[in-house]
Amino acid sequence: MAYLENIRTFLRVYELGNMSAAARDLRISSAVASSRISQLEEHLNVRLFQRTTRALSPTEHGNLFYRGATKIIEAVEEAEAEISTVTRSPRGTLFVAAPIGMGQRLIAPAIPAFKQANPLIDIRLRLSDRKVDLTGEGLDAAFFLGLPEDSNLKIRKIADCSRTLCAAPDYLARKGKPDTIDELASGDHDCLNMRYPGAPEFQWPLQTDAGVKRVAVTGPFESDHGDVLTGWALEGHGIILKPVFEVAEYLADGRLVRVLETAPPVPVQMACLYPHRRHQDPKVRLFLDFMVAHIHKSLAGAA
Repeated sequence: MAYLENIRTFLRVYELGNMSAAARDLRISSAVASSRISQLEEHLNVRLFQRTTRALSPTEHGNLFYRGATKIIEAVEEAEAEISTVTRSPRGTLFVAAPIGMGQRLIAPAIPAFKQANPLIDIRLRLSDRKVDLTGEGLDAAFFLGLPEDSNLKIRKIADCSRTLCAAPDYLARKGKPDTIDELASGDHDCLNMRYPGAPEFQWPLQTDAGVKRVAVTGPFESDHGDVLTGWALEGHGIILKPVFEVAEYLADGRLVRVLETAPPVPVQMACLYPHRRHQDPKVRLFLDFMVAHIHKSLAGAA
């Protein structure tokens, strides 16, 4: 088992490119992670990483060993999955990613209940509004909103989520309520945009009688963090485009008000990506089945 743990540590260091980050991810100290890598290097009689005070990068031997080590761990996990299927006791750790708003409101609240029902499965949840590299970051599953770009992964669609345009009453009292798409696109309104490197959507797709119209909007503030945008909107700084489940409580208590309801945003797909090799892993299937049921119930309550 010690050798397998050394290999697992090597994989996380390789994938994250940082000893400290890998140690945090594995919930061990940096000293233990470094010791495991040293033991592995001593066993193989090669150096797997070039280390400096500022950077860590794999050697040619490290790149070669990564390809083989990945297959070793996959084979072990597949064998464990088969045993779990027979014994009906799925076990192990799942590394899961989700957008911040979805993760905070839909995924994280359900994890304690999932853990209680499945005590042998641990969850490591990563929240980010940026695009994640499922393979490179060693993730078992990644929830997302929108359309996936990687066709080499399996996808499980969860729902089409309604979205809305909304703003605070203070903003609407100061700037007026837009009644047409032209008013929204005129530049007279402050629109709060989600922007980050590689973001696929820089326009707001709105539904009209003539079909979907993609509207280029502008505003004084942008962020790569969805809840920051919501906070700005609540403070009266502009209009946001949001999935309804993210702002339902603010719409209900009047802190945000829907605008341009005659041309609502196009619904966005909510889904989960996972590697093909995880398709038969019972703990992945169990987790996704649990989360899909929980999300459907939550979305019905937010509609």
